[in-house]
Amino acid sequence: MSLSLVGLLNAVTPKSPRSRRIVSAAPFGNRARLKLDMYAPSFGGGPWPMVVFFYGGAWNEGDRRDYAFIGRWLAAQGYVVAVPDYGIIPEVEYPTFLEDCAAAVRWTMANAKGHGGDAARLGVMGHSAGAYNAVMMALEPGYGVARDIRAVVGLSGPYDFYPFDVPISIRTFREATDPLSTQPVNLVTPEAPPMLLASGDDDTVVGPHNTAGLASALRRHAVAVEELHYPGFRHPATLLELGTPLGRRSSLAGHVLAFLDRSLGAGAASPSRYDRVSDGG
Repeated sequence: MSLSLVGLLNAVTPKSPRSRRIVSAAPFGNRARLKLDMYAPSFGGGPWPMVVFFYGGAWNEGDRRDYAFIGRWLAAQGYVVAVPDYGIIPEVEYPTFLEDCAAAVRWTMANAKGHGGDAARLGVMGHSAGAYNAVMMALEPGYGVARDIRAVVGLSGPYDFYPFDVPISIRTFREATDPLSTQPVNLVTPEAPPMLLASGDDDTVVGPHNTAGLASALRRHAVAVEELHYPGFRHPATLLELGTPLGRRSSLAGHVLAFLDRSLGAGAASPSRYDRVSDGG
């Protein structure tokens, strides 16, 4: 599914009255692309737990505005959500885009109080390349935010793809001086936060072995992990389950919400909430 189609889907997804955009194009770095949007609940008083969502796009494309449906979906469930842009190939090389993601996380924490968020209850989430970015924020202390992350949701992410054998991974990671250190499966320690990892069994873009491999590594280090595999799901499906009209009403949305609520200490929610794929986006 192309990013233009993601943008179209975003445009036709109804905006939940339970959510609102509270920040638009806030700069968090010194390059023009480094801006983020934020979404918050339109009900209650907070402070709310927070999620930073990183979109995918093979590290060479993407636009935060196309993913407002994710921000609004989570906001409608009681979260303050940041959706940042980050540097893409060929503008930047590895690891600059990860440094950009860390800068977005730091900005979100620094500005939490002023936007109804609780920086002490912070999760990260992503799809595809964005799931890689999210997991790396939590596993690599060198980016400076790992100790602040309380939960990770990774959807159809690449976590175990060395040796680099496809053009995009070769192009993206060709400057890495230690290729093994680019792989999340090699970075797990007992200090890692709990994770929910989901993948489609029919994903031919990022094979489900990535999810299985990282989940196995987390278990070996006694880190809590929820591993989910969905028969018949292709690569975009784990994203489209959340807050869009294309959701198949699988269990994924409920699993994500229950995991975030449990991990970030959100208020109790009714079982019917977890049954919903969308709250209007």
